[in-house]
This record gives sequence, structure tokens and C-alpha cells, in this order.
Amino acid sequence: MTIQTLAQKLEQSFDEMVSIRRYLHQHPELSFQEVQTAKYIADFYKERGIEVKENVGGNGVVARIKGKFPGKTVALRADFDALPINEETDAPYKSKVPGVMHACGHDGHTATLLVLAKTLNEMKEELSGEYVMIHQHAEEYAPGGAISMIQDGCLEGVDVIFGTHLWSPLECGTISYRKGPIMAAADRFEIKIKGYGGHGAQPHKTKDAIVIASQLVMNLQQIVSRRVDPIDSAVVTVGSFVAENAFNVIADSAKLSGTVRTFNEDVRDFIEEEIDRIVRGTCLAAGCEFEYEYHRGYPAVVNHDEETDFLADCTSQVSDVLHTEIAAPEMGGEDFSYYLQHVKGTFFFTGAKPDDVEIPYPHHHPKFEINEKALLIAAKTLGTAALNYQNVEEQNSVEV
Repeated sequence: MTIQTLAQKLEQSFDEMVSIRRYLHQHPELSFQEVQTAKYIADFYKERGIEVKENVGGNGVVARIKGKFPGKTVALRADFDALPINEETDAPYKSKVPGVMHACGHDGHTATLLVLAKTLNEMKEELSGEYVMIHQHAEEYAPGGAISMIQDGCLEGVDVIFGTHLWSPLECGTISYRKGPIMAAADRFEIKIKGYGGHGAQPHKTKDAIVIASQLVMNLQQIVSRRVDPIDSAVVTVGSFVAENAFNVIADSAKLSGTVRTFNEDVRDFIEEEIDRIVRGTCLAAGCEFEYEYHRGYPAVVNHDEETDFLADCTSQVSDVLHTEIAAPEMGGEDFSYYLQHVKGTFFFTGAKPDDVEIPYPHHHPKFEINEKALLIAAKTLGTAALNYQNVEEQNSVEV
């Protein structure tokens, strides 16, 4: 049976999956700089005679595998950029690049998709439809790689798209899914307060940028607590406050930067307007000038209902999936959202908590690690969904 064969072949290739992940982990590249990683991915496909297109929307790579029989076109996506973090683990395969680390699992995503693609290619004489492997660059840094890859045609002819994120807070063996919004829109803002500095002993002759900026921070905190409906989730965080001076000098300027996270587009628009209004009002009251910029990041990841239900049903066919659950919405951002604005699909979490660890290090931490057994579970789940989608109207399935 096709799905059973897929599972067996993936199990036989698990060591290869781990080897690829560890190689990529040792050789990370930052967003928009992933030249060697993209070459590695493209060479993997070329060596196996698989149709591949390089430089898709930048450093993106897209491979296509056509089954012998007609059918639907299913896209699967994995990102492959790393983060500007210096690794602090003792892993024998730790990063060889100072200050750069795969601290989010993208190395695992790439290894998962490469081996799954190899397996589907080996089975293509048995398969229906077409399978599009989207290897996306620059997920970690807006504007991200998804937009440019879509503009360059990576979704051409695609009927559905599935994606997963290896998720260290979840027990290995868990698949977590959610209909509707699952990850938040991620925006950022920058504010510069222009006061009038002076001697620390003569505050009456100044417009203290630190005091004004501090008042602004407190005023911004009232947006979510007092202006947004409690039913609507939102976050306004000031993450950076810079006003460096000597101890006895009153600052003439201060810089604030932060992030806004929302699920509802109306709430997103409202918060952007509220920040502008509060900045203007606070600075008017203090008699100072300001600069304010708001940068729209990724929109919220909003899963399609039918495709999410379909994915959840598929998990029952994957023997390694020990538990499924409905995910709580995550305030983290993901540019998988753009794919879902163009085609039907769903994005889910694959549990990757390391064994014998009570509280794992979080994503984007210098000691971040994943359970490599999750790679096989992710590959089986994505592969099962891809194959079953060819018969989605009939809902045919086979337990493996």
C-alpha cells in the first residue's frame, strides 16, 4: 500500500535525515544570505534527477515531482535560514559559524522535506498528481522570503499547501493543529523622542527625553489593557529603550522600538493608529518633537477549516503520532501566512521536545535543541497528507 510504503521508506532513511540536519546545523546562514544552503538543497535534487528551480524570489529553491497518474498538485514548504545567535550547546554538530545558529529548527525542516522528496521521487511510478517542494529562504526577517517566492511563481498550479514547524515545547509524538488563526501578525515600531538636553542639576532648563519616553512607554501599555476588547488578543511590547549619556547629563533624545502582535486585522489597524495618537499626544504635552515609524510584518497565519480537519484526520494514520491536540494561538509570527492567502492549506506544529528534559530551552535561545525523532514524524505526517489529498473527495485512507 502506498502510504505504508512511504512510511517504511522514510524509516529506512531516518539516519540520512539526521545527517542532513546536522550538516546544516553546522553551516548556518542568516536570512537573505543563504547562498551555500540553497546550493546544497538544489544539488541534492540535481543528484537525484529531480526537476529543480533555483533563485526563486531570491535564494528560494523549488523542486517538482510528478507522479505517473494525473491528480492534484500539493505543495509542501520548509524554511532554511538561521538566526544571529551564538550557539552555547555542547552538541558535536554545533554551529561552526560564530554568531550564527539554527536556533529555531529550520535545519530540521529542510532535512525533513529533502528526504520526503527523495522518497516520493522513488515512488513516483505509483503516485498520482504532482508534489511541489518549496524551500524558502528568509523566514526569520521581514519582509521574508515567501512574498517574493510567490511572486516568482512557486504556487503556480498548486491546489493545496501544508507546512509544519518542529516545536520544542511540545512532547515528541504530538501533532498540534488549529482551524483559523494559529500564529499572530508580527509588526514593529520605532520612536525617537527629540527633547532638549542639559546639565543633570538643571532639569528645569531641559526637556528630558528619558522622562518623556518613560511616560510614553506607560501610555502605550494602556492600549491593550484599556482600549482593545479583552476578547481580542493583542500584544504591545517595547523591547528596546536607548538613551545613553553620562550620569549627570539629561538626555536630549531617546529611542524606543518594539513589536505589536495581533490576530484580527481591524485590531491591527486600530493599534497602529493608537500608537501614533499616543506618541503625538505625549510629545505635545511635553513640548517636544518626535519621529515615528510603523513597519507591517507578516500577517496572521490563518488556517483553512477543511484542510485543517483533513490534516487532523491524516494523523491517525501515522503510527508515530501518539497524541493530537488543538493548538492554542501563538503570538509568534510566520510568513507561511502569505501562502495561505493564495491557496488552501494548513500549518501545524510537530512536537520536538528533547528526551529527558522537563523544561526545554525556547526557540531562539542559544541552547535551543530539538528531538531529532520529530523529523521522521513530520515527514510521515506531511507525506501522508500529500498522498491522501489525491483522494480527498473520496476520503480514502489506509492505516500505517
